Order: sequence, then structure tokens, then C-alpha cells
Amino acid sequence: MEIIYRKIIQTPLGEMAACAINQGICLLEFTDRKNFDNQFISLSKALKSDIKDGEHSHFIQLEKELKEYFEGKRTKFDVPLYITGTQFQEKVWQLLREIPMGETRTYKQQSEFLGNPKAIRAVGTANGINKIAILIPCHRVIGSNGELVGYAGGIWRKQKLLELEKAILF
Repeated sequence: MEIIYRKIIQTPLGEMAACAINQGICLLEFTDRKNFDNQFISLSKALKSDIKDGEHSHFIQLEKELKEYFEGKRTKFDVPLYITGTQFQEKVWQLLREIPMGETRTYKQQSEFLGNPKAIRAVGTANGINKIAILIPCHRVIGSNGELVGYAGGIWRKQKLLELEKAILF
């Protein structure tokens, strides 16, 4: 059984917990997010592994890339990811990774891109259980009315991340 390593990382928007296995980063969450502990339980079950605090080589790359991102010097993440979810969730998360930095899409647009315009709620649910914040940019999805809605890390963080990304590009 492979061990999942966990580390706390400090960012300008607050403390984040990162988890890694040999294949890549499998969790990156703000520690004060809603249902924070459930993310670890879900990850541990999905990978049939225990989580323990410790170092992993992926954390070095992750911390470097996050630092560059928050400094406005990085527009794309290269650290390997290991994603756990259903086939539908993984499709939703892949679509998130295709939203260009500095742009937003609505939940409705995301469901239309999936070929299922009625799946707006399912898309929203998949966004909400995304275990890899920022790197899988669920913060780039907004309500149909243009409002910032539904971010487990807090709407204020969603606003800050979108502002940061617009500033990087312009």
C-alpha cells in the first residue's frame, strides 16, 4: 500500500494542505474550506492508503510553482497531478483545466461543453468536490448571471484568484 504524504503550505491567501503520491499531487486545499476533513477521508478511501505528514519530491515543485503563480510569474502548472473521481467528475475537471487563465465560464457553459446542457447541477457538484484547488481551476467557473458563486475555499478567495490571474495577463 502506497502512503499518501501530506504537507501544509503557506500561501498569500491562507494555509493549504497538499497531498502527494509518486504519480503526482492528489490534493491541494485551503485548510479552512468547507468539509475539509472529508477531502482526506475521500482521498484515503479512493487510494486505499493512509495519509501521513511528511515530505515528497512533488511538494518542492508544487511550492515553487505556487510561489511563482502568486508572484504573477506563472500562467500554467507543470507539477504532475493524480486525480481520483468518477469518469464524469474527471471529464468536468479536465474541462476546468482547459479554461484559459484570466477567463471564466459559467456552469451552464461547462455542461454544454460536456454535451449535456441539463447537467448544470452535476457540473457544480463535481466542481465542489474537486480536490486540487488552483491547479484544477474551479475558481474560474461563475454563475450564469456573472456572479461569483460556489467556491469551497470562500468567495473572497475566488475573487482574489480571478483578480490575480487577470493581473498576470494584462
